Amino acid sequence: HSSKKNLQLYIIMTTPGTCQQDNDDDSVDVGEKVTEQNYTQQDETEKIIQSISDDSAISDTVRSPISCAPSDVLSGDGEDGGESEKKKRKKKKQQQLGINLTNCKYDSVHRVCRRFGLKEMADEDDWVVFWTDVSVAMERVMSLKRYQKINHFPGMIEICRKDMLARNITRMMRLFPKEYYITPKSWCLPSEWAQLHDYLRGKKGNKYLIFKPEAGCQGKGIFITKNIKEVKTTERYICQEYIQRPILIDNYKFDLRIYVLITSCDPLRVFTYYEGLGRFCTQEYKDPTGHNQEEVYMHLTNYAINKHSKDFIQNDMTGSKRRFVSVNASLKEAGYDVDQLWIDTEDVIIKTLISIHPILKHNYRCVHGNKIHTKLCYSLFIVPVLLITQ
Repeated sequence: HSSKKNLQLYIIMTTPGTCQQDNDDDSVDVGEKVTEQNYTQQDETEKIIQSISDDSAISDTVRSPISCAPSDVLSGDGEDGGESEKKKRKKKKQQQLGINLTNCKYDSVHRVCRRFGLKEMADEDDWVVFWTDVSVAMERVMSLKRYQKINHFPGMIEICRKDMLARNITRMMRLFPKEYYITPKSWCLPSEWAQLHDYLRGKKGNKYLIFKPEAGCQGKGIFITKNIKEVKTTERYICQEYIQRPILIDNYKFDLRIYVLITSCDPLRVFTYYEGLGRFCTQEYKDPTGHNQEEVYMHLTNYAINKHSKDFIQNDMTGSKRRFVSVNASLKEAGYDVDQLWIDTEDVIIKTLISIHPILKHNYRCVHGNKIHTKLCYSLFIVPVLLITQ
């Protein structure tokens, strides 16, 4: 639309969030959108988990195997309605499905499981779902029974760590430079110090760079500088050009946290959730200088950092963490094409997953063997996107 302002999306190097299951054979291919009307900001992680498990909250094409179990499996052989209440209660108790949360530390996951009647079980019990906060060992995935599900695909670590994500995107960028201009120029240090020096040598003036620990999260250890002599050459960092043209709302820098669900890697099936978070800085943005480059409340959008600011506002429409409906309204008011934004967002998500798809597919086939057509894995994660002006 020529009358609308142009913008560009960058994926930010970060660690994906928690996961939730989906195993319906009627789900559709890459790019299908899932909408949720009753989103609440109070606990966004809990809500996304709940909505994917709840038939009434989302599209009929994305339904939980728990809520979609055939009636003859859940209710036996269809005994007549004269069965006593005692027998019904006994049968209902036998139907309770189990989830293994021994490797889950998040209260929101435990709360949602209790809300939907899932029974927490130990490793030795006969559970249906295994939920873990970390990557899973190959042996764990190979030991799954046909009816069991786990919330990670083997190989997802390839985009869970900043260094691996950078290498995968950089590899694709070399092959398809125009298509994969979705991240700032990146270097994995210390192995790519020479390439970084060569790049800076050919640039006029000193550029600001942002350094991130290769396996860090929550903004820990991130700093901005244009003097690379300040950085120890033995430290392990992801170095990127600092983006100095971010789109601002109310003069604050922000990014988008977009929930993405993978239900299959062969074929690749991806669902995008149309409600999520806009994370805002708590100090008005100015381009980095020697005086403000250490102002984390100005340059970093991480909630773990900004929640400690005296200017942090808890309001899901006008505060420091906002719903997409608020962000979309602000972008429309500023003249940006929000419909095109979501098209471009899906493009970024798909390209990111394509960069690791061969690895996911190979690992899945290796660990699952003759169970290749049984959906044993799913993954729910967050794609962080930063908008910049073209």
